[in-house]
Amino acid sequence: MTDIRTDARIYLSPPDVGDLERKLLLDAFDSNWVAPVGPDLDAFEEQVAERVGVRHAVALSSGTAALHLALIAAGVRRGDTVLVPSFTFAATANAVVYLGARPVFVDSTPDSWNVDPELVIEELRARAERGNLPRAVIAVDMYGQCADYAPLLEACDRYGVPLIEDAAEALGATYRGRPAGSFGLAGVLSFNGNKILTTGGGGMLVTDDGRVAKQARHLSTQAREPVAHYEHRMIGYNYRLSNLLAAVGRGQVQRLEQMIAARTATFAFYRAQLPDLTFMPIAAYGTPNHWLTCVLADDEGHRDRLLAALNGRDIEARPAWKPMHLQPVFQDCVMRGGEVCADLFRRGVCLPSGSALTDHDRRRVVDAVREG
Repeated sequence: MTDIRTDARIYLSPPDVGDLERKLLLDAFDSNWVAPVGPDLDAFEEQVAERVGVRHAVALSSGTAALHLALIAAGVRRGDTVLVPSFTFAATANAVVYLGARPVFVDSTPDSWNVDPELVIEELRARAERGNLPRAVIAVDMYGQCADYAPLLEACDRYGVPLIEDAAEALGATYRGRPAGSFGLAGVLSFNGNKILTTGGGGMLVTDDGRVAKQARHLSTQAREPVAHYEHRMIGYNYRLSNLLAAVGRGQVQRLEQMIAARTATFAFYRAQLPDLTFMPIAAYGTPNHWLTCVLADDEGHRDRLLAALNGRDIEARPAWKPMHLQPVFQDCVMRGGEVCADLFRRGVCLPSGSALTDHDRRRVVDAVREG
């Protein structure tokens, strides 16, 4: 990375787009494939499916839309329950509520900050004994690191409960050599502006199940029947990604490994320069994409001082996710455990991790952290 010395604001995880994305976008524009479908959309889906190692991919308007459609494919209905990690962004739980179901929150493991498989197993066992199994389980790949899928898949298979992988933050990561997004009934990706691969906005449902992909594609286009006139036999949604945004995504896929390498280098730099801080653990079972580098302060006061020191130097940083069971909107939901993810929120700080950071940018971040 060229060391361009500037004291401009450093953002947490800004888009990293360049000449290739611009060219592909203008080519799509000039070809007049502006409508929601087109050759770039088809090519983008094929590229991502190949990268994730699945047979099918459906490009959508957001990762939340992909979660919604994945839950529909899992059979989630009004009155059902779905196991959801508490330590996640609200979209994971919101999609459950869209269907009239209720999330049951599960704590994290300190070993990876992902959902604790043992707590998921305990909750499934207890609910099986009561004859009240959840309709689905969602696992989230936190900050670019995969959850521990071997025990999760074994438990879900044992109880006949579909697993959905929320890999919104983890494209390019692996679990035991297998790509993030390829686990369970369906995987969910996000291409929001802050993600490692962005189309400015958008997401994707990825799956090996042709039925799931066909259903998602149908529902995402207002569930229009394949007849000459407009006919609808079920309620659908306007969820398809535009061809223009898909053109940007095609360029991003080609640069994905480069962007992962840059974020990995940032993680290594911070860890070498800040040995007194506790970094998010890297599980031995996989390789993260280092979407965000996250650290734990000594306590809440230290966390706030770090955030203030960074902000004082015009550097964007954020606390770790506030757990869902601590959110007012979900205060009445069931929670299993909670101490681990509450502590991660109390002490966690997400440092700038964009793939276009220069060495000068990284040093500014380190200096600010040392000040805090």
